[in-house]
Amino acid sequence: MRRFSDRAALHTLSELNVTPLLDLAFVLLIIFMITTPLMENSMDLIVPSSSTAKTEVNPSQVQTLSVDRNDVIKLNEQPIAPAELETRLASLKRDQPNLAVVLRPDRDLPVQNFVRVMDLLHQAGISKVGVMTRPDTPGSSGK
Repeated sequence: MRRFSDRAALHTLSELNVTPLLDLAFVLLIIFMITTPLMENSMDLIVPSSSTAKTEVNPSQVQTLSVDRNDVIKLNEQPIAPAELETRLASLKRDQPNLAVVLRPDRDLPVQNFVRVMDLLHQAGISKVGVMTRPDTPGSSGK
């Protein structure tokens, strides 16, 4: 008795092995799941240009405006009343036409208060405004 016959070697495989196809499908699915959120959040922006814009800002013409969560406003670390802020900013703008302001809002400052300060800067004629932020630290979840 022959244990291994030659007939078994001659018979053709009639069923398709789908395991490699499923592996390929799952790998592609994982790749698309990882790359799709990155593609949705990225934007192809073309920044407007201007022939009169200056790229450099003189550090002596930069003023720091801080707003904490209790809506206390400080101009260069000196407390200032909101009513006095617009006139003070307008006088600084008259003295220094290339005045730039760095706004340091508190993380918990309501958005409406932030917009109000931005409106005061706009009314004073200050167009060079930057918002100071700090990088997220690993492990911090917003609060």
